[in-house]
Amino acid sequence: MRAMHFRQPTTDNRQPTTDEMLAITALLVRDYDEAIAFFTEVLRFALIEDAPREDGKRWVVVGSRDGGGHLLLARAATPEQLARVGDQTGGRVGWFLHSDDFWGDYRHMQACDVRFTEQPRHERYGWVVVFLDLYGNRWDLLERRAS
Repeated sequence: MRAMHFRQPTTDNRQPTTDEMLAITALLVRDYDEAIAFFTEVLRFALIEDAPREDGKRWVVVGSRDGGGHLLLARAATPEQLARVGDQTGGRVGWFLHSDDFWGDYRHMQACDVRFTEQPRHERYGWVVVFLDLYGNRWDLLERRAS
């Protein structure tokens, strides 16, 4: 995954002096350890941090090894949160996993029994296929076309 950088707007026409970066996105999970296993073994993310917190909670962050975007694996703690596990985006693709080896990653994910909702397809922007994470959230595996 790659982080998106953007400039903070100013109100007085000065040039902004800092870059901001969307660093972490929370993803509701049922269980920390099963989520860590999926994201580190199947999607091959790095386990960035796993630190205990109060009330049995943990601060669990996984993400790309190149310093791109990270996910906070947040264990659902209420009935409302549990109801959203696997459906955080109302059935839409919510996450985009960029690959520099689409077919290699696709075959690895197939070997790990990842569920795909379609066959890989070539679009004007590159190769893409929609897959489901271990809870049913929809993701794109995407290899962008070389410019």
